[in-house]
Amino acid sequence: MPVLKVEDIHVSFGAVSILRGVSFSLEQGKTLGVVGESGCGKSMTARALMGMTPPGGKLTGSIKLDARELIGQPERDWQDIRGKEIALVMQDPFTSLNPIMKVGHQVAEVFQLHQSMPASQAWDAAVDMLDKVGIPDPAQSAKKYPHQMSGGQRQRVVIATAFACQPKVLIADEPTTALDVTLQAQILRLVNDLQREFKTAVIFISHDIGVIAEEADEIAVFYAGQIVEQGETQQVLRNPMHPYTKALLGALPQPGKLRLDSITGQPPRFDDLPVGCSFSPRCQFKQPQCEQAPSLEWNDSRAVRCWRANELADSAKG
Repeated sequence: MPVLKVEDIHVSFGAVSILRGVSFSLEQGKTLGVVGESGCGKSMTARALMGMTPPGGKLTGSIKLDARELIGQPERDWQDIRGKEIALVMQDPFTSLNPIMKVGHQVAEVFQLHQSMPASQAWDAAVDMLDKVGIPDPAQSAKKYPHQMSGGQRQRVVIATAFACQPKVLIADEPTTALDVTLQAQILRLVNDLQREFKTAVIFISHDIGVIAEEADEIAVFYAGQIVEQGETQQVLRNPMHPYTKALLGALPQPGKLRLDSITGQPPRFDDLPVGCSFSPRCQFKQPQCEQAPSLEWNDSRAVRCWRANELADSAKG
């Protein structure tokens, strides 16, 4: 049984739908990579999984954590789930940390809230956790405020907070974008080590397909609030079956490639979606049938939302 099973979730604001039937499952210790252009619904999916849909938003569908349905749970139950069973690491640690609270207290707060530890014991556990994530001199560093630490150290504090209660699921939303390449590699290695130790399932959201290629067991490609292609990461990247996935990969730098391909046009607005396939106005393979919306069709462990998926896959093999 998957640790997390998401079925047909929708997030709407009045008549405007932001997520439109997103489904996936995730097993213990595995990583799902989520890619797509800005505004495609990646971060809204993360918010939905945390029970943090913005005010005015309506969330429907099913989110099951170890077979327990989360949608419809009262806020007091969500408060217990967040940070304990499902944790979030965001792109900018400065927005995740309280600027006027020492970092040790911020990590200790998780132990007090979710494990009912007394303050002194929670402080010791926080120092141990800071040591585990590689913060130098953790006993003294725990007394620092976020502004007294480097960007890489702040992100390690956020990771310490996220893994403090050994969550079943970790959502990493662009966790390395603000870091240089060296720090990025260190943070990714740290997340991998903690994931293996705690057997945590990870949803890794990134615009960097290279990072996803290294980190994810499976990949889900988002476009206009839907998954348009999903499957084993290397299989999808080596033989993309959706025109959008092909276009994303074509825009990546390659050895010997002098000019990057571009994707014509802009992603559609959610309040003005095209008729039929949402990608059709930008698709070089558009045909009359694309005026009808394709469904996400599964074939073994691969899913594609395109009328011409098999044809495009066959042409790639040829």
